[in-house]
Amino acid sequence: MTKVLVVDDDFMVAKLHSRYVSAVDGFSVVGVAHSGGEALRLADRLRPDLVLLDIYLPDMDGISVLRELRGSGLAVDALFITAARDAGMIRSALRAGALHYLIKPFNQSALQEQLRHAASLRTRLDELDEARQEDVDQIFGTRPPGSRELPKGLAAHTAELVDGILRAHPEGLSATECAEAGSLSRVSARRYLEYFAETGRAEITLKYGGTGRPERRYRRLG
Repeated sequence: MTKVLVVDDDFMVAKLHSRYVSAVDGFSVVGVAHSGGEALRLADRLRPDLVLLDIYLPDMDGISVLRELRGSGLAVDALFITAARDAGMIRSALRAGALHYLIKPFNQSALQEQLRHAASLRTRLDELDEARQEDVDQIFGTRPPGSRELPKGLAAHTAELVDGILRAHPEGLSATECAEAGSLSRVSARRYLEYFAETGRAEITLKYGGTGRPERRYRRLG
């Protein structure tokens, strides 16, 4: 279970973001803070895995909060959720070690995709002993799974999510099972699975049942 600390000075926004987080399997909101100081105290006590950070807080900015968290030695990841659009602020967030930067307003699926990406990244790092360059490229987002460049309409983070699902099911699975595991639509899951098959990352087998078309099942290769 990924423990999340939500930090936003607006009580209603913090409540909304908490609801978005709680709707994703494997994530739990362990605390909510409305200032930088409160965020630091809660992080020290609750030891979250991920902090959702606003930039504009009443006592200190979110960048400073992340720097203090890093300085304290806490092993915590951070995702910025803010209305700040200044390129310098985005650069500072990147240099402070943010996983990503979401600009308000955004929809629920945008946040949930980033949450799944964060979980997939943690899982991949936990599984690695000695990394290949391919692993490093995927972790740093410089090369999506299966290809140097994804076709139009496919997102790198979702490709990584589907790749992780395939890894977790070495026996293979159907598009419906993949969709359920990743909270995706069946159509979307099948697009990514077919892409992996086309690029040699997965193989397709047919499972015959009673009447009707056989079920297509996908198994990761390599």
